Amino acid sequence: MLRRNPRSVFGPGAFVFPGGAIDPADSDDAATTRVLGLDDREACARLGLPSGGLRIWIGALREAFEEAGILLAARDANRGGDPADAEADLAAARVALNAGALSFADVLSQRGLVLDVGEVFLFAHWLTPEGAPRRYDTWFLVAPAPHGQEGSHDDAELVHSEWVRPSDALARYAAGDLDLIFPTLRTLRVLALFPTAAALLDEVRTANAASDRPPLVVADASGRRVALRADSETPAVRGWPALTSQPELDGAAFLAEQELARRQGVA
Repeated sequence: MLRRNPRSVFGPGAFVFPGGAIDPADSDDAATTRVLGLDDREACARLGLPSGGLRIWIGALREAFEEAGILLAARDANRGGDPADAEADLAAARVALNAGALSFADVLSQRGLVLDVGEVFLFAHWLTPEGAPRRYDTWFLVAPAPHGQEGSHDDAELVHSEWVRPSDALARYAAGDLDLIFPTLRTLRVLALFPTAAALLDEVRTANAASDRPPLVVADASGRRVALRADSETPAVRGWPALTSQPELDGAAFLAEQELARRQGVA
């Protein structure tokens, strides 16, 4: 998790997952042709979009590299290259990428790398409520961390980074030691249901098994996420319904979260 700069307009000082806005270049051929494990047709089928779905995966992996220094890339069999062999080089490339001196596609192509998205799965969809300083239509994805990559914050948009168990993050939130925005809080509640990251990934992988259609999803306040075994009593639908701002629904859910956090903090 990463701590946002206290001077940020949106969520100042909050702990968040890596992420950000989709760039126009995320849809360029230079980027889409360097993706392994998913094509735009399959991406659109999983999202329920007519076109351009692959940019969601590309943007997510680019942001993970920019903000957290995590690169989910693999050797291009046609060109060679290995992300594990060039840690210092990739660190320099990340600085150049964040400075706008290098594109993400250039980072990959110059090093003979492709984005490995075969194990990057849709998890949730949230829309920032009306009235927020900035609004984001945001997809949450989950993936196993690449072997040997610890990650680090960028010291600009993000000022701190750490690996943390979801249950520990929630305990620190309850104690008032860690600030969370609502979708992050709700996501951590679900992650904390699983004893290990591998157990979570197994369920999310199963939920995303169909490559030609969207997964079954359930409501999470005004957001949506993939249906899991713990949701057996919750109505699920196939696909991602359009999201709308529902302040009363989110407000009630947030108050429930605050009461739960208060009880945990006192216990």
